[in-house]
Amino acid sequence: MAIPQSFIQELLSRVDVVDIVGKYVQLKKGGANFMGLCPFHGEKSPSFSVSPTKQFFHCFGCGKNGNAIGFLMEHAGMTFIEAVKDLAQQTGMVVPEEQQSPEDRARAAAAKAKQDSLSDVLEKAGEAYREQLKITPRAIDYLKSRGLSGQIAKRFGLGYAPEGWRSLASIFPKYDDPLLAESGLVIVNEEDDKRYDRFRDRIMFPIRNIKGECIGFGGRVIGSGTPKYLNSPETPVFHKGRELYGLYEAREALHSAGYVLVTEGYMDVVALAQLGFANAVATLGTACTPDHVQKLFRFTDSVVFSFDGDSAGRRAARKALDGALPYATDVRSIKFLFLPAEHDPDSYVREFGQEAFAEQIKQAMPLSRFLIEAASADCDLQTAEGRARLSSQARPLWQLLPDGALKQQLLSELAQLIQLETAGLEKLWGQQAASEQRFAPAARGTATAPPSASAANAAFSQASSVGSDDYPHFEPHYGEPPAWGMDAALGGSAPGYANAYGNAYGNAGGNFSGSGNWPRKNPNWTPGSKFGNGKYKREQPPVYTGPRTVPASRADHAARLLLGNMALWETLAGEDHAMLCALPAPHGPLFAWLESQFHEQGALGWSTLREHMQGQPFAEDATRWMAQDKLNAVAGSEDATPPDPQEARQELRRLLTMLMIDRLKQLETEALTQASTGQDPEAQQRWRSLHERRKALMAAAAALQAAS
Repeated sequence: MAIPQSFIQELLSRVDVVDIVGKYVQLKKGGANFMGLCPFHGEKSPSFSVSPTKQFFHCFGCGKNGNAIGFLMEHAGMTFIEAVKDLAQQTGMVVPEEQQSPEDRARAAAAKAKQDSLSDVLEKAGEAYREQLKITPRAIDYLKSRGLSGQIAKRFGLGYAPEGWRSLASIFPKYDDPLLAESGLVIVNEEDDKRYDRFRDRIMFPIRNIKGECIGFGGRVIGSGTPKYLNSPETPVFHKGRELYGLYEAREALHSAGYVLVTEGYMDVVALAQLGFANAVATLGTACTPDHVQKLFRFTDSVVFSFDGDSAGRRAARKALDGALPYATDVRSIKFLFLPAEHDPDSYVREFGQEAFAEQIKQAMPLSRFLIEAASADCDLQTAEGRARLSSQARPLWQLLPDGALKQQLLSELAQLIQLETAGLEKLWGQQAASEQRFAPAARGTATAPPSASAANAAFSQASSVGSDDYPHFEPHYGEPPAWGMDAALGGSAPGYANAYGNAYGNAGGNFSGSGNWPRKNPNWTPGSKFGNGKYKREQPPVYTGPRTVPASRADHAARLLLGNMALWETLAGEDHAMLCALPAPHGPLFAWLESQFHEQGALGWSTLREHMQGQPFAEDATRWMAQDKLNAVAGSEDATPPDPQEARQELRRLLTMLMIDRLKQLETEALTQASTGQDPEAQQRWRSLHERRKALMAAAAALQAAS
């Protein structure tokens, strides 16, 4: 569904961000703002500020910021749509539906009613299982033998499914109700239409979504039956590849501990919660997927995967590595913990204690080391053939990493092991990727339209930018716009959407003379020349439809990159989302709309987005920005294959970093002003935190520029 921007503005004007945040964080008045301990990272002195006038929160320690919608997305793990609906329910507002036919609205309403009905059925079954546990000594004794208390069993809602084949018939008078089969509680024999309970004689673990609603069950056999663990099947409300057991119960602990521990079983999660590690979750009988990793990083920037040390544990860890690599940015930590084969997390803590297990977590294998270990499997590095095999196995893993310092460091380490120069290895991999793309079936046709969502996602997994030596002087520079000019740009106040976001950010303006006098490394290179230079006639430089066009401002450029390749939204952190959505109109409303579209429908091509945004106030601006793609195209090659998304991702990262640096400069100035007046005793410390963060961002930007 598409939510009108006017409704979002009205919603944000009715809610008080102090009240919303105050439900989760203890706040105290400090000057004009409210202060508290940041819920997104561990700290002892409060650096988390909530402004009632700007209706904005900001942490000066970790950088998290946003409005009431952004807080629910970051803290409660809600999607944009879920956060809007939650706030609307609190204020008594009804979320309108825009650009939907009556048929679409009817289908959406029917789907919502079906989901609510299934959740009600599952909740009722869960209550029945809990009542059965109370009157079944055998089940109680089993839980006690595993060291679980009644308090922890109550917290996780544990229950017991009796041995009978049709025990649920006493709970649901209409045992033939289709909802019982659709929810996965009852199995229907297609041959004779006989029905029976799916779960029998098992300890029942209710699986809850992030809102606490029961969406399925996991059942652990008490005796020696098989299978040992049995999960609910896929249903309209339950998808194994996207849900994590214990995430709802672990939300608060994730923020206080600063990391999440991903285990392999329900019992590990429950037992660890009782033993002092309430920040544990588990996959649901399936390998860890990218959706799992993405969901975890909505709550924390540090993930530790815990696996048994046997071959099965190594295989599971290898699959988790594949899912985690696309999200391994420079500000996130991903580790792999391998316990001795005879131990799981529960047994290890009970035998060696909490401190020993905490030390094991601290010493867990970093993602970089595990990547090299996985790539080196079956490679004899003493031979040229073994090193070549390492190169072949490492390339697809390395390419999954997002651009940044970690990726560059791993390139250097792998180059040393393969015994090649770093530049030579990067060029080799670039040539191999280009060759694969050239001979792929899709590459032989002419690209006349933006890639589809599936093609865009696949490109992020497979593509690699061309080696830096292929076009060593093909590097036009962009005119650098001035720093954030909030007062000048807004004239003292931001109209429309910007006011809804509390004027937290100003528009990043920029001037471009259009003279074409760009500084460049090769003075002989002529932009747009059809004749070229004899020294560089090996191949015509590719047509760059996004990153090579000089925008009117950084915000314009960021909009063009995200509209041209919507899958880039997946690579951004919550702080990036908040910054973009808080920009004044037309940029802020566009980015907020784009985020809602991404959550609802995934990555869409520009032609589809253009159709969907008809009637939106920013539609004309977006079309104009995208039209700039053709300004620098070489005559006769406008329909050439667009550049690799890797470069667009790197350019977007550079833009966002510069925008944040400018924003931090402004906040530093404000903090110094407040410190000089003596009105805010914490202003000086706040300035130091801002200054240190800006220096770190500037260093990262310089490293990225040097790497490119």
